[in-house]
Amino acid sequence: MSHSLPQDLLDSLERIEGFDIDAFVSVHQSNQQVTSIRLNPAKPFNMADASFNIQHQIPWSSRGFYLDKRPSFTTDPLFHAGAYYVQEASSMFLEQVITQTVDLTASIKVLDLCAAPGGKSTLIQSLLSSDSFLVSNEVIKSRVNILQENTTKWGAANMVVTNNDPRDFQRLPSYFDVIVVDAPCSGSGLFRKDNEAISEWSTDNVALCSQRQQRILSDIFSALKPGGILIYSTCSYSKAENEEVVDWMMETNAVESLSISCSADWGIKEIKSKGFGYQFYPHLLNGEGFFISAFKKSSSDAHAEKTNIKDKKNHIKSKANSYNLLDTIAAKWLMQNLKLAYYNWKEDWIAMPMSLLDALPFLQQQLYLKKVGVNIGTIIRNELVPSHELAMSTIMSDQIPAVELTLDEALQMLRHQPFDIQTPMNGWVLMTYGKLPLGFVKAMPNRINNYYPRDWRILNK
Repeated sequence: MSHSLPQDLLDSLERIEGFDIDAFVSVHQSNQQVTSIRLNPAKPFNMADASFNIQHQIPWSSRGFYLDKRPSFTTDPLFHAGAYYVQEASSMFLEQVITQTVDLTASIKVLDLCAAPGGKSTLIQSLLSSDSFLVSNEVIKSRVNILQENTTKWGAANMVVTNNDPRDFQRLPSYFDVIVVDAPCSGSGLFRKDNEAISEWSTDNVALCSQRQQRILSDIFSALKPGGILIYSTCSYSKAENEEVVDWMMETNAVESLSISCSADWGIKEIKSKGFGYQFYPHLLNGEGFFISAFKKSSSDAHAEKTNIKDKKNHIKSKANSYNLLDTIAAKWLMQNLKLAYYNWKEDWIAMPMSLLDALPFLQQQLYLKKVGVNIGTIIRNELVPSHELAMSTIMSDQIPAVELTLDEALQMLRHQPFDIQTPMNGWVLMTYGKLPLGFVKAMPNRINNYYPRDWRILNK
């Protein structure tokens, strides 16, 4: 490593009873890189088409796997198709926390507050029932686009992407059943994979982060329903950002700290202060530094208010003829066994579960929405001009004319380079790789127009 670990951090860890500081330092000096992915259950593929080799499963994740080495994800069409998400292994423990604390058979509303680039949001969505929905929020405007891209590639119709400050969610009192706060932190848990995080670390920054984390939790707490679940996590080792924040939550809010069952051989350290916390150390397990804790809000919270959703049906307006036409047009583009509702947004039509459509007018009034459901496209002269979101979605019909590309052809498409293929017909044709959609082209008698988004294209050669 080009940077030494901060002595102030090492001193704080040495004070932990039984902590093996030598092993901790050694694993950071080893330059070992752990690469892990999480598969998209809605987009299965043949492993023979993958650019990587799976080593073994991550023990606390049902769909997470370690790879034997890091491939070039950029040049893997399956990555662009949303077949998997490249995610740090420790953070996938969120699955255990949710499955052990939340009734996932129910229709619930979930908020991922600090969501970019989208790892935890896509994990959460894969656990939800089809009539539940997830609001993925990112406060930093420059990071919202990558969140929108990654959630689009994941393909689900029950997701919303927003760009709001945590305090804005005070406009939604007692609204969410689950809130996940993966809080901005000092980043010490990422030291092994990010030298810059070492040079930026300081005890002053830890203190500032702790104050910011408490402010974020204060801002968001009223948006959680009584009896709802709040999940707090950081990628930090510092007590001020972890146990002390848990203690502060227990002291200042009507919450119960929840214990999470862990297998002893996972190597996760349960930390008990005023509440339960779970710390991941890279010398004890195959993953980076991570901390997570879960709380249940009191069912008798005296400050709880109910959200009053008014005018649920104002999305209908006077578009009866358009909806009838859309039903006819959508029949050939969308899977027929899904219960979807439609919403007209400017020139586009959006498909989503009815539960999300009912909530949409209220969400529009209170939040800045970047993406809702699946944009299926625009109707021009009684024909649908399909969007790229439709191609990426898991609601698209499997009867759309399609052409399976070779690896070279797929990369040419993703780079927006000219490529010559034979299509079964003129008009809109889906391009696939490994049987998974990459995007639409429009086949003309003498050329093919590539509709893959230029902002997403592969830039390297």
